Amino acid sequence: MTGSINIRGGHVWRGLDQGFVQEDLFIVHGAVSAVSSPDARNLDASGQWVVPGFIDAHFHAYASSMDGIENELGPLSFVALGGARRLGRALARGFTTVRDVAGGDIGLSRAIDAGLLTSPRYHFTGPALSQTGGHGDPRAPHIDLCFSHGHMCEVVDGADALRKAVRERLRTGAHAIKIMTSGGVFSLADPLSVPQYSRDEIRAVVDEARRRGTYVAAHAYSVEAVRHSIENGVRSIEHGNLIDSATAEAMAAAGAFLVPTLAAYDAMDSRGAEVGLNEISLAKNAEVLSHGQEAIQFAHAAGVEVGFGSDLMGDLETEQLRGIELQVEASDAATTLHSLTEVNARLLREPRAGHLGEGAFGDALVLSADPLSEPAALWEVSARSEVVLGGEVVDRGAFTS
Repeated sequence: MTGSINIRGGHVWRGLDQGFVQEDLFIVHGAVSAVSSPDARNLDASGQWVVPGFIDAHFHAYASSMDGIENELGPLSFVALGGARRLGRALARGFTTVRDVAGGDIGLSRAIDAGLLTSPRYHFTGPALSQTGGHGDPRAPHIDLCFSHGHMCEVVDGADALRKAVRERLRTGAHAIKIMTSGGVFSLADPLSVPQYSRDEIRAVVDEARRRGTYVAAHAYSVEAVRHSIENGVRSIEHGNLIDSATAEAMAAAGAFLVPTLAAYDAMDSRGAEVGLNEISLAKNAEVLSHGQEAIQFAHAAGVEVGFGSDLMGDLETEQLRGIELQVEASDAATTLHSLTEVNARLLREPRAGHLGEGAFGDALVLSADPLSEPAALWEVSARSEVVLGGEVVDRGAFTS
């Protein structure tokens, strides 16, 4: 979208240092401008608060089901159409950029660029890379089923094979690379704490990504897995629920980001049985649920850049905004707003996102209340007056919240 709009009279977020400043915001041909355009429409934001469009750095467009095999091997046409709806609903909630870590592809990206669907700005990794029996391997131990790759994950073992897999992702437009370096809640055959992939395998992936000017994100929960990841060059730790203060300090020293995904554990705890989550995953979820907010506190205390992600599968996608509420509980409203915007933009290496300075994307969320004094404005649908993407007001009527 490349529209022109004057958002007049609102309190505009200018970052942690300045907070909100009452002023007009001009967006011209899709970008924030110092001056207005004569053909711009006017939006009265008097008595309202204007923040940059939110960024979800751990999104799954293709996570159509709570069943791993179905997610991987169901018809791609069905998955892609469902993904389009998931993206549209995320935009309606105020997320104007998402990073799809484990899934997505150049076809979906091209459809968005061509205007075939209403969507946030879209970064994707393609299928995540997993070792045999790792978090991206959806097979239960007792099932004799061949699986090599699907829509969200690919099983690749060995440094040379991983190099080729990374090159293929980068050839087909991936913005970053995702690997699995610990067990996970959703997978059936791997303990949460045990590190996955060898040192040489992780370094091969990181080396290929760095030479192409991008980075590696790793699914990792435990102290052992997180240290194994950052010591071998991983830049973005996804989840990280089980870290301690010393590991957080090591992350800060390495310049690694933490992307917490609190909404996922809360949703699986409250609704997992309802949506058919298996007993193995429910038990694993209970193990990490209580530690997620503590991990965020360790990270902030150590000076780690803490972003925001949702990581919701199947029908649980409706809990995306709940993740904001949980992250505010772990820190505060201003810090969480910073995570949703500027921190995630730095993580994505997208200097035009996450702020409302001149030259930034014209992506904004107009809130009916001050989120610093009334934090619920960050997560309540009723507080969203308008969502603006590229200078155009988003028609949210087509999507449910």
